[in-house]
Amino acid sequence: MKRHGLAAVLRATPEHVALLLPDGREIQVAIKRHAQARRVKLSLDERGARLTLPTRGNLEQALDFLHQHRAWLAQQLHHLQAAYAPELRIGQTSGLPLRGEECPLHWQSGRITRLQQQPDGVYFEVRGLEALQGQGASPAIRRALRDFYEAKARTDVAHWLPRYREGLPKAPSCIQLKRTRSRWGSLSWNGTLVLDLALILARPSAFEYVLVHELCHLIHHNHSPAFWQQVEQRFPAWRDERDYLRQHGLQLKTRLQQLLG
Repeated sequence: MKRHGLAAVLRATPEHVALLLPDGREIQVAIKRHAQARRVKLSLDERGARLTLPTRGNLEQALDFLHQHRAWLAQQLHHLQAAYAPELRIGQTSGLPLRGEECPLHWQSGRITRLQQQPDGVYFEVRGLEALQGQGASPAIRRALRDFYEAKARTDVAHWLPRYREGLPKAPSCIQLKRTRSRWGSLSWNGTLVLDLALILARPSAFEYVLVHELCHLIHHNHSPAFWQQVEQRFPAWRDERDYLRQHGLQLKTRLQQLLG
């Protein structure tokens, strides 16, 4: 601690560090050692801030890294707090995030609980709506919302996929939509393509970029210059969408977590 001379690092233990942010806030950052970590990494989600380092990584160097990224951490905390909207209330919530916009949400009674999109917004049909007015989201509400988001995401993927099949050695063996904490997508050795369901809350061009990114891994299973050439060829504006996801990704993932529980 004295070697750094960092007044911002208030207290440090093997498990946590108390950090003073540039805006004057003090936060606790968890320190995690991980056998598969190859470098120091700072992350933030609804669980809090974490500083991850290799099992034998130097803690002093990790604290240096943390200090250098205090401004970034403060900015991400601001985005995280901005992502928290009022809790969804049956019959009362009037908007739902979808494809980069806040879509008008209408409530009506129905024989089953489901969502349907119409030209003037999304209609949430709820069985027994009158008795549930003002209550928070029940498991049935959350299931219906997840099914709605997954159906919309699959529709978008089915629309984009034919554009990018040419030149691929094969098609993905299957496409899965999951809620992930860090990555936006992944491609397994057997061709299973996983996409983060939170992408349906992002602007469509960002979602499309992630799909293209993962499809290009069917050609190159790395992030070599040759891989990025394939991405550039298929999606020239990929840098804009990567920057968008870096700026808004935490908000998107947090909002979906808040909606689906």
